Amino acid sequence: MSAEILIVDDNADIRNILNELIIDSGYKTRMAANYNQALAEIDKKLPDVAILDVKLDKGDNDGIELLSHIKSKNKDIPVIIISGHANIEMAVKSLQNGAFEFIEKPFDQERLINFVGRAVENYNLKKQNKEYENKLFSSYEIIGNSKNILNIKDQITKISLTESRVLINGPSGSGKELIARKIHKNSKRNKNPFVVLNGALLDSSKYELELFGEEKENGSISYGALEKANKGTLLIDEVSEIPLDIQSKILRVLTDQKFKRINGNSDTVVDVRIICSSSKDLKSEVEFGNFREDLFHRVNVFEIKVDPLSQRLSDIPLLIKYFSKKISENYNIKQLDIDENNSYILNYNWKGNVRELRNLIERIAILQPDTRDKASNIIKESLKNDNISDQIAENSLSVPLKEAREKFEKEYLSIQLKKFNGNISKTANFVGMERSALHRKLKGLGIKEFN
Repeated sequence: MSAEILIVDDNADIRNILNELIIDSGYKTRMAANYNQALAEIDKKLPDVAILDVKLDKGDNDGIELLSHIKSKNKDIPVIIISGHANIEMAVKSLQNGAFEFIEKPFDQERLINFVGRAVENYNLKKQNKEYENKLFSSYEIIGNSKNILNIKDQITKISLTESRVLINGPSGSGKELIARKIHKNSKRNKNPFVVLNGALLDSSKYELELFGEEKENGSISYGALEKANKGTLLIDEVSEIPLDIQSKILRVLTDQKFKRINGNSDTVVDVRIICSSSKDLKSEVEFGNFREDLFHRVNVFEIKVDPLSQRLSDIPLLIKYFSKKISENYNIKQLDIDENNSYILNYNWKGNVRELRNLIERIAILQPDTRDKASNIIKESLKNDNISDQIAENSLSVPLKEAREKFEKEYLSIQLKKFNGNISKTANFVGMERSALHRKLKGLGIKEFN
């Protein structure tokens, strides 16, 4: 399906030139001649890429305002800013606001089409990664035969048939979001949105904006999580981190199912099922004065408690088998041969819980050991140095396998070299490589050998 490009310029000649150029390059187009037309086109349907003139009919920064409006709806959409009144300050401002590229008029046609092509590729890649990650997440099952997991599965079955608010309590990485997704998937709301608002990751000044949205002076609307989740489910992750003044406003939404957007005068009515999660004990947070007691009772209609993985040892072999199969399929490689009763794994503390275990299996997949002993070596070293490549493992699904493998190999081999004080022979012997092969690998990865 061909990408759709929105062209916004008040000069008819430039609009027509851009339109012909872009159609000739194989893309679809929509056009707008002024600010209000552009706003209507954006609100009607978001484009795959937008080309915006900075100065339209309302002021000197119309394009920047439209850029912000697009980004409030979908931050991944690439926006190319064009201007006949360009200066360095304007270029910097547009890029700071999230513009993909800035180009001056008169523009080189080939250069502009090159920007459009790169923007389309960029958007498609982000969209594919998001679809892949969502598909991957929704395809994961809740695995385990411990009493805790069996009880949670039973609770999900019962809760999904109701509209009750749910509080999911458990340590970081234990699968709270997965449980919330399963409740949504099994509910009558499953055809409608599932939206996640992470209370721990938001700037404290943006909670209200992210929850309730905003009505801007130009008439445009930035929708918050509550409206995005209308008719569906909103997961407020780490609800304990939300400031007390915002907690009181959430309480009103739970009571009335309506709210006012920032700068709004009228109530917006929504139909949202709210699920909350927390890695902190909310009862203790109430006692400390960090969480409203009345809100606690509102969100805690039904509580699901997830035990740490270290208390569910019987689940670990099942999780290893499950993740080995899943990750091998995702990477399209031969299924990993991992000893599910590996003593290093069973005796490890698993502070990062199921997420940390999944990351470990993913590290092993990246290196693709050809024997069980080599896999065991990776496990031993990873758990001994549990800070190795956490970020790489966490983000590796969003990059090609080759790139993920190179990043991990570089980190892994650098640590082994340091451990053996730069001794190539000892390092090669430990990692299971010929000395000459290790020399070539280190050179290829850009790792300097010790003197």
